[in-house]
Amino acid sequence: MFRSTIAGVQAVAAETDHRFSRHTHDQFGIGIIEHGAQVSASGRGQVEAGPGDTITVNPGEVHDGAPIGDHGRSWRMLYFEPNIIAKAVAEITEGKKSLVEFADPVMRIGRTAGDFRLLFAAVTGQEAAAACLRRQELLLTLLAGVMQEKSDTMPAFPAAVAIALERLNDDPAGQITLPDLAAISGLSQFQFLRAFSRATGLTPHAYLIQRRVSLARRLIAGGIPLAQAAVESGFSDQSHMTRIFTRTYGISPGNYAEVAR
Repeated sequence: MFRSTIAGVQAVAAETDHRFSRHTHDQFGIGIIEHGAQVSASGRGQVEAGPGDTITVNPGEVHDGAPIGDHGRSWRMLYFEPNIIAKAVAEITEGKKSLVEFADPVMRIGRTAGDFRLLFAAVTGQEAAAACLRRQELLLTLLAGVMQEKSDTMPAFPAAVAIALERLNDDPAGQITLPDLAAISGLSQFQFLRAFSRATGLTPHAYLIQRRVSLARRLIAGGIPLAQAAVESGFSDQSHMTRIFTRTYGISPGNYAEVAR
């Protein structure tokens, strides 16, 4: 992880053969595969990406990642807080839109990859001339190339699932049971489990763990000690948080804290 010159933008580089389990992010992500190749789940189904390909992910999009072959892969990623994207979209569309999605989980456009490399260098301070004006220009240029307006007719979550999601999102650290979620959704436990998994791509428990690890990440970035972050985000202890955090993000909470603060 790199220290970022833009608030709300996180820069990460990795070289690994790690197989990431299904998870989500709170942020938008744009990256590029430098070496090797990977296969991953996405909101558009299973996709493959190789050297020079641009990869994207939306907030809440369930995805995973595994190397193709025996030599792992390397990539660089920029993660954007949703408010950064919303402001950029408002600029690009002259205030007409504020909601977008990255429609293509894998893009094979050389210009987009080039735009990403320039912005990554500016964000991580690798470019001496990376002044504020230039960073702003590069950010808008890259986002304009990868975003697509959300359709107003995109299917929403079923009402029963939406109620449960609201409950889990409002208090991820709280204790809740499957009967609780089924009751507030007006479904039997099995009906609810099946509907939730179909709608989100995760079981209720897996979704709750994702919300907790996302909360832990925000708390740690805000300077909360690791043990306290574990308790406040609903984990049984710091070691439990560490296992889930490392498995999800490929970096330990301690290392993340050193870079994020």
